[in-house]
Amino acid sequence: MQEKRRHPRVQVDVQVRCEIVGQAPFDGIITDLSVGGLYITAPKVPAFGTELTIVGDFPGAPGMRLPGVVRWTKPDGFGAQFGLLGARETHVLTTVVHRTRA
Repeated sequence: MQEKRRHPRVQVDVQVRCEIVGQAPFDGIITDLSVGGLYITAPKVPAFGTELTIVGDFPGAPGMRLPGVVRWTKPDGFGAQFGLLGARETHVLTTVVHRTRA
């Protein structure tokens, strides 16, 4: 089967906090990451289309805030597509992906 994703993905283990306007934040773990999005295992699974902010410590960028929208769900987690990222966020994610693939 041919891969249809635009961006290469890597397996990671990054603890994050997920923030949704009007709801209590919750913790999760990024297990799959690309420059375009991620998969988070979490005890709470937001509904498809939910906008959220993912806050995590990445190399050289502690407390980085990543906007996203939930694009698919499973009972133990969810996939989110990143919203508009700045140059810093894009650089950090690109670096993490390339270092992890090497």
